[in-house]
Amino acid sequence: MDGSWHFDIVPQTIVTQIYDETVKLLIFSDIHSDAVALERLMAIEADYYFCAGDLVNWGRGLDAMGEIMKRRVDRMYVIPGNAESSAQIAELCSKFGFHDFHGGRMQIDGFEVVGLGYSNPTPFGTPGEYSEEELETRLHAFDGLKPMLAICHAPPFGTALDRITNLKHAGSKAIREFLQREQPRYFFCGHIHEAAGAQDKLGETSAMNVGKKGYVLDLKQQAEWGQI
Repeated sequence: MDGSWHFDIVPQTIVTQIYDETVKLLIFSDIHSDAVALERLMAIEADYYFCAGDLVNWGRGLDAMGEIMKRRVDRMYVIPGNAESSAQIAELCSKFGFHDFHGGRMQIDGFEVVGLGYSNPTPFGTPGEYSEEELETRLHAFDGLKPMLAICHAPPFGTALDRITNLKHAGSKAIREFLQREQPRYFFCGHIHEAAGAQDKLGETSAMNVGKKGYVLDLKQQAEWGQI
């Protein structure tokens, strides 16, 4: 909540006070060393900032991104994408005071917020890849959490969130199975650049590939709408 007060003047000169209560999460991914895009995101006011991976390319230049992000240090949560290793992200978080959220879990405004980095295998042999079996095992740590908001680097397979240029799908089957089984209220991801901004619905789960433009989720409002 931002603590601001608004005053509405009605014709009878009666003054009504309205308390503006919000809980905003800014989720973004796939910056790939684009300092301008990251500066724009850091200028957006939010209560929590979640980086869903791929801040840089092949783990190079993380400190430069950290310098931009440090203005939001106490509210910054980071998971690794496939373009950096978990050790590199842990080092970044330790150096700048960010929260390493790889495999993490926290409560925000009644939601169980969870995070898991890395992608399913790619043809490129990038630093942050898990087998589908490893993704499945790690995702089981979040079983039974309700209501859940899940943030992963990789999108679920066979959805609008993982469609690449040739209209084929490159997402994770383990993540799709997790979403179908656990039905989190919200799911956010990145990884597939061509699908940035795409939204989909998997049962009761509202899902989005946030990309480098990011997305601001206001839990106080969206919880009522039940959609993105």
